[in-house]
Amino acid sequence: ARARFAHVDGDHLTLLNVFHAYKQHVQDGVDPLKFCGENFINPRALHLADRIREQLRMVMDLLGLAMVSTEFSDKEYYLNIRRCLLAGFFTQVAFIDKPKLGLYLTAKDCDEVSLHPFTCLQQKPEWVLYGEHVQTSRSFVR
Repeated sequence: ARARFAHVDGDHLTLLNVFHAYKQHVQDGVDPLKFCGENFINPRALHLADRIREQLRMVMDLLGLAMVSTEFSDKEYYLNIRRCLLAGFFTQVAFIDKPKLGLYLTAKDCDEVSLHPFTCLQQKPEWVLYGEHVQTSRSFVR
C-alpha cells in the first residue's frame, strides 16, 4: 500500500499524497475507515491532521492572512511544498558524507546518521531534510 502513495522526492511528500487521497475519498463519500483500512493507515492520525489543518486555517482567518496555495495540478506544486518544508525545517538537514555506506552528517550537530529503513527513497540524495532524528542501536533520520 505504501508504494501507491510514494513520491520520488521523499517521505514528507509521500505523507502529503496520503492526506490528499484521504481528503479526496472523504469528499467522494467513501467511508474514511474503509479507506484507511484498505491502505493500512491510522485513521486517527489522518483525522488529527485534518483538524490541525482546519485550526491553522481558522487562525489565518482570524489574523486576516490570505490562504495562498498552488493548485495541485500546477507543475510548481511539489517544488513549492519542498520550499516551504525547507523554510520550516532548515536546521534539520543532512548531507551525504560516506556515499558507499549511505551515511549522512547532520548540518546542525554533525551527527552521523543513516536514512530510516522504511523511507520511500530509492536513491541516496546528496542532501535530505528530516522531521525526526531517531536513536536506536544506530542513528536514523526520517
